[in-house]
Amino acid sequence: MKHSLAAGVVLLASVFSQSAFAERNYISIVGSSTVYPFSTVVAERFGKSSKFRTPKVESTGSGGGLKLFCSGVGDTTPDITNSSRRIKASEVALCAKNGVKEIVEVTIGFDGIVFANAAEHAQASFSTKEIFLALAKMVPAANGSEKLIANPYKTWQQINPALDNTPIKVLGPPPTSGTRDAFVELAMEGGCSAFPFIKALKKSDPDKYKAICHGLREDGGYVEAGENDNLIVQKLAASPDSYGIFGYSFLEQNEDKVQGSLIDGIEPTFDNISSSEYPVSRSLHFYVKKAHVGVIPGIEEFLAEFTSSRAIGEDGYLADKGMIPMDESRRRAMAADVKALTLLGQ
Repeated sequence: MKHSLAAGVVLLASVFSQSAFAERNYISIVGSSTVYPFSTVVAERFGKSSKFRTPKVESTGSGGGLKLFCSGVGDTTPDITNSSRRIKASEVALCAKNGVKEIVEVTIGFDGIVFANAAEHAQASFSTKEIFLALAKMVPAANGSEKLIANPYKTWQQINPALDNTPIKVLGPPPTSGTRDAFVELAMEGGCSAFPFIKALKKSDPDKYKAICHGLREDGGYVEAGENDNLIVQKLAASPDSYGIFGYSFLEQNEDKVQGSLIDGIEPTFDNISSSEYPVSRSLHFYVKKAHVGVIPGIEEFLAEFTSSRAIGEDGYLADKGMIPMDESRRRAMAADVKALTLLGQ
């Protein structure tokens, strides 16, 4: 009798929980400021062309979005989080700890991270080594020894006499941003690896290697300008000697105001990013909580729209917004996996 009563209480609690869970009748999306404009366009089209409410999309940064996403299951937590980098193992573990054990990864296309300045000035050209020396917290001493010192460089010309004699001031995203994660991994680490004694640490002392290569200076040379990439664009127009770090889509949308620098001799263009020739290119993603599919209305239909050829295909409407599309065969394979709700790691 006691077992029967207990089972009934559990069943009642489960039914109540599912009922309360289902009270939210719109999709909740958080995450990357880079993916935000793409996600917003899809959400608006989805809301107008389907029987479902327009999803709510919030820009919290990739790290912030994944933290919210991994906080648990239920209608007070997001269904989807956008990310301009792949989810980390530590975040997968956090999700699992909080009951989010089934995650669907969706790759939507590619983006380049630009190192931009005001359009009224000459287009700049930097190597990843010069970018590392300009922005790293600790750098090799100029005497050629294997000694690391606090970054002494105040102007670009101090790094390379061929560069402008202007102060080093770079506006960029905060630690919660996927753009920052990708920038330090691709640009900073690329330049850091140009020094053999630091590169050797990747195998012998990976933690020290990461601390050196990913550590950004905190003395004013690098300025955290928030998650809003549009704000960085506006600040560059008002600060002509400064540079800014943001996604290619914001460059394309503001070509009258800003221009992208060449990095290692390659210009940040649509073709150079799609071919991976541009050295600071990355894939864009979003992650779906499988436990919410079939409970929050419209998730499967939203996934079908976002992974469709009309959205992310080579002639899709997101290409017009600066998305760099993947090739059609890869898109089809990815869309099939998403339709089947194939889980991350499978």
